[in-house]
Amino acid sequence: MIVRQDCPAHRARRRDPRAWTRPPFRRFRVLGAALLWLVGGNARADEELYKTRNCFACHWIDRNHRAPQLKAIAAKYAGERGAEELLARKIREGGVGFWGNTPMPPQPQVTEAEASTLSRWILGLK
Repeated sequence: MIVRQDCPAHRARRRDPRAWTRPPFRRFRVLGAALLWLVGGNARADEELYKTRNCFACHWIDRNHRAPQLKAIAAKYAGERGAEELLARKIREGGVGFWGNTPMPPQPQVTEAEASTLSRWILGLK
């Protein structure tokens, strides 16, 4: 059992008087901030992924450009079982004929995890 005098945090505070002004649980603040980012910042991170993987070159969120808008894709797959996996596969492998004659080229630079994240984000658009 560690008694108070043998605790590493207390030893550091005895040696450094400035340590008493620092909060003792700094790492928990960092963990809390990371948790908030995971919960709240996920949509922003997925939109950044949409931009960094150049999806916006053909797909716009709320308007048709060269390809169907992402909100129309979300509406088409809404409530369908296995839609996330199907959309992730289409992102990576490409396809033609489902939205017209314009082909979607395969996207091999997108990893499976990124494709899954993108498909989840697209299906969450309203």
